[in-house]
Amino acid sequence: MSTPHPGIHADDEAAILDSIERWLAREVRPVAEKLEHDDIYPTQLVEQMKELGLFGATISPEFGGLGLPASTYTRIVSLIAETWMSLTGIFNSHIMMATVVEKFGTQAQKEYWLPKFCAGEIRGGLGLTEADAGTDLQAIRTRAIRTDRGTYIINGTKTWISNGIEGGAVALLVKTDPDAQPRHKGMTMLIAPKVDPDNGQRYQGFRTGKKLEKMGYKGIDSAELIFEDYELDAERHLVGGVEGKGFLMAVGGLELGRINVAARAVGIARRALKESVAYAQTRRTFGKPIGEHQAIQLKLGEMATKVRAAELLVQDAAAAYDRGDRCDMEAGMAKYFASETGVEVTLEAMRIFGGYGYSKEYPIERLYRDAPLMCIGEGTNEMQRIIIAKQMIARNPV
Repeated sequence: MSTPHPGIHADDEAAILDSIERWLAREVRPVAEKLEHDDIYPTQLVEQMKELGLFGATISPEFGGLGLPASTYTRIVSLIAETWMSLTGIFNSHIMMATVVEKFGTQAQKEYWLPKFCAGEIRGGLGLTEADAGTDLQAIRTRAIRTDRGTYIINGTKTWISNGIEGGAVALLVKTDPDAQPRHKGMTMLIAPKVDPDNGQRYQGFRTGKKLEKMGYKGIDSAELIFEDYELDAERHLVGGVEGKGFLMAVGGLELGRINVAARAVGIARRALKESVAYAQTRRTFGKPIGEHQAIQLKLGEMATKVRAAELLVQDAAAAYDRGDRCDMEAGMAKYFASETGVEVTLEAMRIFGGYGYSKEYPIERLYRDAPLMCIGEGTNEMQRIIIAKQMIARNPV
């Protein structure tokens, strides 16, 4: 069990959320629809997110972060996701990389990397997924070979990496011992930058492939990363200074990532519900607002209940994380239920809006396109149910 988070005063949390809300109203809402539809990376908004401290939101103030507990962080994520979900991916994927260094890195690595991460000077994400290794991370093929010069030479390809093009580094999961049994003992985590922070020289052998086109989650770049004889110094880049712990580091980072995805889904669903409630009071059929028709009331009642249940599951998982408890079951429950709720609620919103729900003039179609990713990202919902079942059995032996 890790050390419990000290938490944050309610007034301080309210002030932070108010600051985020004012930023969303002033800077994000006027441009989100166009940037999303045109699939444009929101460079100006990213600079503003740096100033807000979002790239170090959960990282200790010792290293330049805000030191927020997960319970506050998830509320920020949900709030931003209500306006434009893609923005949350830009800083959350990055925070997962930073979390790996904070939780598992050497003191020297924390002091070197984390201030750069928290300031947004170097941004990135997790380099885990490969073409044949998504849910089954132990099947990765990217290989890192240790040399007698104290370096690693890396070869392989990653795919669907958030911040892969615009970002400057990834926490890269590699195989250092492909023959290890069990397989996870042969996996290692490296911090893999595109440019050496000390001299600004671009590393040879690290290049990005094509930007992957997506149904939703627009604006943020998802890309292939290709490594061809890419060489890194072991002392600075081998997380924790030890091989064979990479799988545990990846899984440790994914706990917060799954809680985050659940929070994103809450934001999507909450926005769809709010839009539906407002529309049901202004759209009229048969001489009265559609909200007075029982068919619409049944939809709204179920939507509201599921959204609230999803919010509470996210709060429960975040509280467990903040206590330092093992929370893969709680994170899995939150991620599973909230993401399925996001899909269901956005579809019901589209039905309430009718033809306008299908139109790009309203946000419903964007919410509807964004929601399914929450069922897939950070571990499929099928896998979440398996994790939940296994933990229920492990925690309740007979």
